[in-house]
Amino acid sequence: MNPATTEFLRQRFTDYYKKTGLVAPSSLEQREWGFVLFNPHSDAMRMRRHIGFSGRDELFQYIKNLIPQHAYYSTAYYEKPDAGTMADKGWCGADLIFDLDADHIMRGPYDKMLARVKEETEKLIAIFIDEFGMDPKTIELVFSGGRGYHVHVKDIAFRGWGSAERRELIDYVCAIGIDPAAMLAGKKPTTPGWHRRYRETLLEYLRWIGTLSEGDAMAHLTAIESIGRESAITFLKRREEITGEIERHPTSMILKNRVINAILSQQEGEFRKRLLSRAALADEPVTTDTKRLIRMPTSLHGGSGMRVQPVELRNLSDFNPLMDAVVFSLRDVRVDIAHPLTMPMLGSTYELQKGISTVPEAVAVFLCCRGMAEIT
Repeated sequence: MNPATTEFLRQRFTDYYKKTGLVAPSSLEQREWGFVLFNPHSDAMRMRRHIGFSGRDELFQYIKNLIPQHAYYSTAYYEKPDAGTMADKGWCGADLIFDLDADHIMRGPYDKMLARVKEETEKLIAIFIDEFGMDPKTIELVFSGGRGYHVHVKDIAFRGWGSAERRELIDYVCAIGIDPAAMLAGKKPTTPGWHRRYRETLLEYLRWIGTLSEGDAMAHLTAIESIGRESAITFLKRREEITGEIERHPTSMILKNRVINAILSQQEGEFRKRLLSRAALADEPVTTDTKRLIRMPTSLHGGSGMRVQPVELRNLSDFNPLMDAVVFSLRDVRVDIAHPLTMPMLGSTYELQKGISTVPEAVAVFLCCRGMAEIT
């Protein structure tokens, strides 16, 4: 990023912070804070952290004076949040945080990534409410300003949980470590949960095999480790019978079938892909980390120029980050674009070629933050 681009972005961020009312997290006096400042002489992100504030006015004034490129606060509560080492801070608990980032789910056009990560977020919230019985009032949802969402669970019941307890929760959400025998044991489930999802996924998979030609079905099954040609032929002849048995009387005895056992033991493949489509693909390390720094809602994301936007749960389905989290104007700005690209924003799609172009300020900020363009 050249000095002109850095100065352009800093001016735009300054304008935002001077005019916008910021929102501070609860118990901000117990939070550690960290900031990355604009540095025209370095591409490396250097964070100022171990900072504490006595109240909102002090925090907001700090931000308006320094104009950070990124602003973070701790999900943890501390006795001395500004202590120079983690050992001296005095950990008092932490919010339960889930981070859903499109980068960990798929690659593709930015708007498609945002749409996909929204689907994962909706699944996660449904699990919280329908299966865990969480009170929606304790769940705070925030668009990260980049490629995903942060889900903050503020229920005090989770505050004292350590990494091990949080690991169990994220494993459940992400379908990690599921035991096929446990999923197929017991009566046919009537309530939401992995027992039900697992059986539904297996039935869906078996019916999908039935839609394949005989040759394709044989090729698919014999490509799975431990399934030979004769086993595959026998299985395909009995597929409908096996499907009916699972549908009527699911039982772990079905695992005695060598082909079924091989299918369910796969760590990848078609069945696993279908199973994961019913999970919520959150970033595991974020949830298990009890001392994590997370982006401050209502701040600007220094990698996109978009607002770290709080979202009401009821509004998630209609929320469009490329409209609702964009804070800059449509005034013309000239930029030097590094390579051809397509950029959807503010209801329009911009087909941009390499070289000098005039684009709306909001697009210019995004491209410059991303390192895709420089100010001419």
